[in-house]
This record gives sequence, C-alpha cells and structure tokens, in this order.
Amino acid sequence: MRDEFVGPGGASLAEALAFLDAHPEVQGIDLALIDCHGIARGKTIRRHELESLYTSGRGIPGSIFAQDVCGDDVEETGLVWSGAGGDCKCWPLAGTLGLMPATGRGHVLISMWGPDGVPFAVEPRNVLRAQVARAEAAGFTPMGALELEFYLIDRERDGDGRWRPARYVMSGRKTTANNCMMVDELDEMSPFFDAVYAGGRELGLPLETLISEYAAGQYELTLRYRDLMRAADDAVIAKRLIRATARRFGMEACFMAKPFGHQAGSGMHLHLSLADEAGRNLFADPAEGVLSPLMLQAIGGIRGTVGDTMLVLAPFLNSWRRFASAVYSPADDTWGVENRTVALRVPGGSAKARHFEHRVAGVDANPYLVAAVTLGGALDGIEAKADPGPPVDGLASEAGHVPDLPRSWAEAIERFERSAFCHRVLGATMHRGFAAVKRAEHQKMALTVTEAEWETYGFVV
Repeated sequence: MRDEFVGPGGASLAEALAFLDAHPEVQGIDLALIDCHGIARGKTIRRHELESLYTSGRGIPGSIFAQDVCGDDVEETGLVWSGAGGDCKCWPLAGTLGLMPATGRGHVLISMWGPDGVPFAVEPRNVLRAQVARAEAAGFTPMGALELEFYLIDRERDGDGRWRPARYVMSGRKTTANNCMMVDELDEMSPFFDAVYAGGRELGLPLETLISEYAAGQYELTLRYRDLMRAADDAVIAKRLIRATARRFGMEACFMAKPFGHQAGSGMHLHLSLADEAGRNLFADPAEGVLSPLMLQAIGGIRGTVGDTMLVLAPFLNSWRRFASAVYSPADDTWGVENRTVALRVPGGSAKARHFEHRVAGVDANPYLVAAVTLGGALDGIEAKADPGPPVDGLASEAGHVPDLPRSWAEAIERFERSAFCHRVLGATMHRGFAAVKRAEHQKMALTVTEAEWETYGFVV
C-alpha cells in the first residue's frame, strides 16, 4: 500500500499522513538539516508538499556543508562546486516529525544522501551513523544523553551597550544573582519553561530535569537516556525548540560557550554507555565496588584521543573562553569517580546504570560530531584494551597532571588537521572540510578588531 512506503531515513508515508490528520491547522513544515556547526539549514514547505517529501525526498545542495558559521562558502573545502553545485537528495528521519507550538509549524529532521544513494559523507549525522554501525558490528548498542546549558538573554542591551540576562517572565524583575539551583528562580521563568515542556511533548522530546545554573540567566535542561543516535537528534531539536520559544517570550536563547567573560560557561555534557543486543548495560559494575573493565578501556581510549578532538569539542573562538575558569569546565584528559572537576566523570548511583560523562564539550559544539569522536575514541580503547590510568580523587587542577592538549583555537585546528584519528573517524572528506571551514573562520576572526581593543588601546598607546 502507498502509505507503507519507507524512505532511506526510515520514515514511512503513514507517519506524514498521521501528522496531517492530527494537525489540520498546520500549513507549513520546517525541514531541518544539521550542518557541521550544528545549525539547522533547510526549507519551509507547505502542507501539500509533505507527502512528496516522504515519497520522493527533497533536493538540497551539498555545498551547505562547505559554509562557515555565517553561511559564507569556503572554497578550500572542495565542496562548493562538487557535482557542479547540483542538489543531493534529503529524506525525513523516522520519529522526528512533530509540531513546534511556538511557530505553529511542523518540524522534521532530514538527512542527505548523495547521487550514488550513499549517505552524504560530510553530513555530521552520517559521521555518527558510521561510528554507531562500527559499534553494532562489534556487538554493542551505544546509549547516551546530552545535557544542555544555556543563557536566556534580554532583547535590549544595558546602558553600556552590553547584552544582559533576561528579566523574569513572571515579575519582570532583573537579577544579577547566581541563584544556583534555586527553585523560586525556576518559578519566575515557569511560563517559558512550561511552554518548552509542552513543545517537547508535541515533538516527542524526552525533556527531563530543569536547573538554574551557576550564573544569572543560565539554565540547564537534561534529556532522557536512550540510543545514542536519537539522543543526538534530541539535542539539536531541543536547541531549536528553546530558541523558538524564547523569541515568543521576548527573549533570546544563547548557546554560546562563554557569553559573559566573568560568568559561568555553558557546557554540553555527554553521558555514554554500551549495551548488548538484549539491552543489558555492559558498563554495569561486575561486582560491588568494581568498575567495568570495558568502561575503563573506553575511558582509556578517549583519554588518548581527546587532544586530537578539541576542535570538535570547542569549535569556535568563543569556545576557548570557557576554559579560562576550568574548575567546572575541564580542558584536560583526567578521569575520576563522582568528581566534577575531571574531564571524564563516572557518576555515582546505581551500579546497573553505570556510565561515564564526557564534560569537555561546550554547548556550541555539534552534538553529532561530539558523539562521533567520543564513541570512536571509546571503541578504539576497547579494541586496544587501553589502560585509563589512575583516577583523580581531588581537584583535577591540583593533581599535577599536565595533559598533552592544544591550548588555543589555532593549536586545536593544527592538531585536528594532523590527526590520523580524526581523519579515520570523521572520514577524509569531512576531516578536510571541517578543518578548512575552521581555518577560514579563524582568519575572519583574526581580522576583526573588537570593541574591547578600541577601549583598551585605541587612544592610549
């Protein structure tokens, strides 16, 4: 039957028809293809076009993966005029079609296939897909969840022209207090977050715990643990939901890693474990007080590769400002048990649900690429039976360990370009393209004279 047609993305026409039946008021649907920066690129189609998306796909140029964060083409990627600039075919992804209440439009993730019918190599989701397939071939099912820290920002700047935290929705008051983990802080913003949770229900997003974080206007939302591919999908959809909802409340959601120099940075912590084919957690403690050798090998593999992947974990100039205060933003390769100062933390709690948390990535990083290099490093460690070394018990900054990591954006680009690990895990085309885009962004930012430079040096030196 026609409604049983299933496209390469696993989505059936029946899914589209059910959405149209359930939402007769919806006249537009946003198609979101996630680029190398984690930005949603695509189109808004009309209601009558949705069926053809599910049965025939939709053409979009592959050159969008050759763009910098501002949308400018980077010729050095070799992708701008690949295939004479023709379109590649995008298909909807199963289970991602839903209503975005803030916009009144539908929203669906799409993925790209090349003219040869092979998943497009430079799409970040396809990079993660390849590492998930590698894990499955070894008998593992990757499981995970991502936590999103972000700021809510006032539309109007302060008297000095600087951005500032948003006023409370309930009272309209301003605050400069941290109010970390304060329940009344959440109540002041409850109309906004109620709308976010309502949107999550419509989109099938498993939004869970909400926290007021360690700065005025900073919050954290957690997402339910599930298979790693869907967990990464959850993160990109959640970011778009939060942004769209914030605009309707007269605010902006900011996912910069360090929007305010003297305030806390925003991370995107990835929780990861491996299950067997029956769904049993392979990282579970084999005995009381004993950590899984498989999990320790995975941690050892990531410790050996984290330096090469820093450009993925901290992809922008602003990303590196987050590491200036490194107590809760570790830019190293340490690990420990129930220790929030290390890069790779093994949380306490149920021995059966044991997993580890990768704490280095900023919330500005691409969830698919973060998950891909983390899983790739873990699998390398398991294959090599890597030794993670001793855990850090106290403050990581006082452990005396000096990691071999890049210490600037420029060093991270150079390290990434030389990395055999990143070349293998991301694939040759993505590896070359991502490096080229980041080099172009670095050059663009290096030529930009900031207001702070004018204020400090302009009429003094």
